[in-house]
Amino acid sequence: QVQVEESGGGLVQPGGSLRLSCVASGRTFDTWTMAWLRQAPGKEREVVGAIRQSSSRAYYTNSMKGRVTISRDRAKKSWILQMDRLEPEDTDVYYCAGRSGLLIVGSMFDPQHYDYWGQGTQVTVSS
Repeated sequence: QVQVEESGGGLVQPGGSLRLSCVASGRTFDTWTMAWLRQAPGKEREVVGAIRQSSSRAYYTNSMKGRVTISRDRAKKSWILQMDRLEPEDTDVYYCAGRSGLLIVGSMFDPQHYDYWGQGTQVTVSS
């Protein structure tokens, strides 16, 4: 089994920044794909960005490209979602999810391809 846990959500003013962290524990995989997703009430989950074990390059959804960065903290065995210039429209629950194996880029943006999910962390952008 794999346990996934996010942290770092909270309230931030428009134009501000927030840093989310994701830690996975339990079973390990030689190869994996990990993603950050967001979900507003009544809407489907959207992949914000994803990264594969084989590369440090991350891929981002157009709506947040240029404002978010996914990175891996190898020492802490965690993944970071750095969000800048946040807008009220970014208010959502943010999830970390992963799966074993390397997804092709197109599949990385389909939430159905991820097997292990955290509980989510609320991000609220408001003045």
